[in-house]
Amino acid sequence: MYLILIFLPLIGSITAGLFGRKLGPNGSAIITVSCLMLTFLISLFAFYEVAIIGCPVYINLTTWIDSEMLNVDWGFLFDSLTVIMCCVVTFVSSLVHLYSTEYMSHDPHLSRFMSYLSLFTFFMLILVTADNYVQMFVGWEGVGLCSYLLINFWFTRIQANKAAIKAMILNRIGDFGLVLGILIIFVKYKAVDYATVFALTPLFVNEEFVFLNVNFNLIDIIGFLLLIGAIGKSAQLGLHTWLPDAMEGPTPVSALIHAATMVTAGVFLIARSSPLYEYTPNILTVITILGACTAFFAATVGLLQNDLKRVIAYSTCSQLGYMVFACGLSNYSVGVFHLVNHAFFKALLFLGAGSIIHAVADEQDMRKMGGLKNLVPFTYSMMVIGSLALIGFPFLTGFYSKDVILEVAYGKYTSHGHFSYLLGSVGAFLTAFYSTRLVYLTFLSKPNGYKSVICAAYDSSYQICIALAVLSIPSIFIGFYSKDMIIGLGTDFWGNSIFVLPENMNMIDAEFIPHKFKVLPVILSLCGATSSFLLYSFGSSILFKFKISYLGKKIYNFLNKKWFFDKVYNEYLGQFFFKFGYNVSYKIIDRGIFEIFGPMGLSNVISKKAFYTSKLQTGYIYHYTLLILIGNTIMLGARQFWLLMGGIIDFRLFIIFFISTFFIIKTF
Repeated sequence: MYLILIFLPLIGSITAGLFGRKLGPNGSAIITVSCLMLTFLISLFAFYEVAIIGCPVYINLTTWIDSEMLNVDWGFLFDSLTVIMCCVVTFVSSLVHLYSTEYMSHDPHLSRFMSYLSLFTFFMLILVTADNYVQMFVGWEGVGLCSYLLINFWFTRIQANKAAIKAMILNRIGDFGLVLGILIIFVKYKAVDYATVFALTPLFVNEEFVFLNVNFNLIDIIGFLLLIGAIGKSAQLGLHTWLPDAMEGPTPVSALIHAATMVTAGVFLIARSSPLYEYTPNILTVITILGACTAFFAATVGLLQNDLKRVIAYSTCSQLGYMVFACGLSNYSVGVFHLVNHAFFKALLFLGAGSIIHAVADEQDMRKMGGLKNLVPFTYSMMVIGSLALIGFPFLTGFYSKDVILEVAYGKYTSHGHFSYLLGSVGAFLTAFYSTRLVYLTFLSKPNGYKSVICAAYDSSYQICIALAVLSIPSIFIGFYSKDMIIGLGTDFWGNSIFVLPENMNMIDAEFIPHKFKVLPVILSLCGATSSFLLYSFGSSILFKFKISYLGKKIYNFLNKKWFFDKVYNEYLGQFFFKFGYNVSYKIIDRGIFEIFGPMGLSNVISKKAFYTSKLQTGYIYHYTLLILIGNTIMLGARQFWLLMGGIIDFRLFIIFFISTFFIIKTF
């Protein structure tokens, strides 16, 4: 059953990919959707057996690499963390597959698209079920490859090409860090499977490791390098710029990448490596600060984006920041709980955005929408549910995880804990503001688009509506019904899948923080939503006057241009490497040093010497006699010089003298 769970999406992908022409678009859609639906049902059985009953499953399939000390098996580990991820991934993916059958029905390459989606799901399942870091890295690279294929699905569009390459390159930076971390683990632990690594970690607490000729604490350097991988995949500050650009792919791709698969891999890696991170308090502090800064940064940028999908993309980036800093505070279970909740309402928002885009003739600029509330009422209601869940509206799904994250941040009673609480609370206000702005500009404002487009807007067909309706249910209820099971005090849901040192546990402290700090995030969220609605409804002239003022222009440009991260990367990093690559690497090293001392230089020297030597063949006997006399004199002189001076002068000087003489003769 467990192997079928993993390999069914692969079977669907291969069938749709290789036999898509024979099956046709409908046949490929039916097979891939059926495989994913069946996979989700099996995931529910696995969840019941592993998480509810408490029977973790370990499958050692076969040996993969067996070389000296390096032993890597194809093994699958099903514990609570794995099965909850399997349920989320397969549930969202199956609905995205169903949604895609209608959304992409006009595309002539539907079979290829469905094949890529199923392959994406398969690699994500490999990532979460692996029992060792090397096998996990296979899934890690697999989802990176599939993201490239899916973002670049409409490969005739230049922007899609650029976005796919950008995603691939930025993820390679993170992956390079992850590979180094795995290699250091193997060098010191002589193993890469989770069980061995986590069991040995306490023994290496004070171990030193020389990296780049500098001494580091072993656990610190491993934790930092694994974090680099998570930063790339989960789009944390610094390597985040690929995430909004990934919107160039079809909308179902955006939903799958942002909700359940690729971006959650980094958070999963940190949670999975909790027995390692618990012994690196310094790196946990870095994770906390990084996550809090990401949550705040992405929330500010989302305020003034005009592309419908980009606003939701930056909200993903912001929510990932919340998950990461929850893990940095040693509350991995809370971070994963928010990951699960976020997957449902973020998939709902993206798929709802796709329905809107379909309704308004593929227009994505919110400034050209408006007045859609009565034209697409079902999509409107779904987007409202998703937006309310995102802002943490009381008693919806987001409320039960986001508020707990902020409570445990304050309840840590450390400077970085309070720092993350402060930025997280401000981020909650900004999230509510831009979510309400999205709903208002799209549905409630006066129509701003072309009359022919707005009048022709319509609610989507059955497949899209079914997917949205099904996603809206967990977006409302799943947080309430699963909170006590997953993060309740004293719950044994996680078993041994997540490890927290006793001194790092602060769930009880978080329960008893001052009441005003508990309700502050909710109040800020409600204030953000209310102020956004009032400003855009009745104060648009105020907003316009502020926008055209000197300070307003600066703020608008700064936030609309995403804090100029892309500008800095392109002009200072990108241009530097381009110039270095051409002027130094290519002209000086490749065309210069390598060619002078390499084949071109050697061939030129030999050609010139051969040419000069051929000149000596004059045909006159007295010239040859002179050459014989000169040659004999030089040989006898060299021999006599060596006999007299050999014991005094180093023979290496003699060789240098000989070579320099050769070059002097060459110049003449």
